[in-house]
Amino acid sequence: MRNFTFSLIIVTVSFFAFSFNSLSNNAKSNSDLSNRKDVAVITIDAASINAFFKKYPKLKKYQKDVDDIYKAKQYKSLWYDDKSITEFGSLLYQKVNVLKDQGIEEKMPYKEQIDEAFNESSSNKPSQLDTELLLTSMYVFYASNVYSGVDPATLKKIGWYLPAKSISYSHILDSLMIDTNRLNEDDNLLFSQYYRLKDALKKYRKIETDNLWQKIAIDSATFKDLRPDDTAIAIKQIRNRLFVVGDLKQDSGSDIYDEELMAGVLNYKKRYNLKINYALTRDIINQMNEPISKRIRTIMLNMERCRWIPTKLAKADEYVMVNIPSFRLFYVKDGKYDLVSDIFVGNRLSETVIFSGSMDRIVFSPYWYVPNSIIQNELKLQIASDKNYLEEHNMEWNGGKVRQKPGPKNSLGLVKFMFPNPNDIYMHDTPAKSLFEFEKRTFSHGCINVKEAKQLALHILKDDPDWPADKIESAMNGGKETTCMLKRKIPVYIGYFTCWVQDNGEVNFFPDVYDRDQSLDKLIYNDAITMKD
Repeated sequence: MRNFTFSLIIVTVSFFAFSFNSLSNNAKSNSDLSNRKDVAVITIDAASINAFFKKYPKLKKYQKDVDDIYKAKQYKSLWYDDKSITEFGSLLYQKVNVLKDQGIEEKMPYKEQIDEAFNESSSNKPSQLDTELLLTSMYVFYASNVYSGVDPATLKKIGWYLPAKSISYSHILDSLMIDTNRLNEDDNLLFSQYYRLKDALKKYRKIETDNLWQKIAIDSATFKDLRPDDTAIAIKQIRNRLFVVGDLKQDSGSDIYDEELMAGVLNYKKRYNLKINYALTRDIINQMNEPISKRIRTIMLNMERCRWIPTKLAKADEYVMVNIPSFRLFYVKDGKYDLVSDIFVGNRLSETVIFSGSMDRIVFSPYWYVPNSIIQNELKLQIASDKNYLEEHNMEWNGGKVRQKPGPKNSLGLVKFMFPNPNDIYMHDTPAKSLFEFEKRTFSHGCINVKEAKQLALHILKDDPDWPADKIESAMNGGKETTCMLKRKIPVYIGYFTCWVQDNGEVNFFPDVYDRDQSLDKLIYNDAITMKD
């Protein structure tokens, strides 16, 4: 009995000792938690978000998106784990610090406070709630600038009617948190051309930083075109420039216009969509002497345009893309250029509109119904001065309107491609083939004149057994209008890119034919770089 009593006493004492130690340890643990500043004990709700944006009014434009994000996340912390700011938060902060690499010069409001939040030695950190909401605002700032760009309403004001991108910042945030590598490149958010332009931006900025863009010296009063076998100091300088930008693989330092330089000159002219010959004219050298800052800005402006393009457009199985500044049409099928054709587009008084449509028919041997504007402004005067004008031009009155009969001299040529739109723009053949010899091809009243129109029809219909090549040929030359309704509608995108990077990395620059670079530059930048040619 004594042994049992003694054992009971020991067990009882041990129990109370254990309980005391547990309570002591718990109290110590709670004390430590209360003293730690890196533990996320944050209350986020609509009221605290509203109070935050009153405290930080320069972020007010992001409030709705921030509200939507927290509603979707049930007002849980996004940027803190049980220790400190998450790794993803730190990665995003690093991206904002090098936003210039994305061709963006806008500054994040309250960046100084965010810097303090990431400064481990700072004694002036924002509160955890402020830091949480600052980082969410920083995310929206980053995503809106990098993934969205100019808002859809502004795009319409500047005449860009291609389909606008629609994105969810909350969904994007989820995907980025799951795979942080998508911060570096994500073709679901930005199509591949954006990343090629980003590489080009890096290349041209390095040329600028290394001071490799040296002016080519010519005497304007005595200058004569440089041609193969000529010798001049300017030839040595041109050779160096072509080496710097990649048109030549090496720089021999020679001042003789030799075969090696000839190849570089042709490649340069191809990249700038210039007439392919060996002549180095004053205009070409003046173009080479434009400041590299203009080239850099052109790349940045076209990165901005890439932000507006829904990535699904470039992933379509089949589409036609027209780039106005390059005067080129691309028929894309299964991800490859199935056909590339020169085009000419609207003049400055009748600019070709930037928009999209769906091609639903091809019309062979078409009538040309003369627009009322042309009848009023041009045709009536010609008819008044020459009563035989209509007959001489194979035209006739039809229901109070004038139309030109089908045939090889028809202004629409032998075939047109229709994609109904309120602008009454379509693509068509032309009898004026000589106009394709010009470098700057802005001759039409707004429609797109296609050099390889017959080939485009053949490529589009090559899988249609009802339209073999001989039938297409017959319909084009039959003198009778014949319509082919397509079994599948083909998307048509008419865009405006003054810089485009090819698959092999070659950077192409095209003329700003409608001064749209200037307009966009004024819209998104505030410095004094002049875009005008």
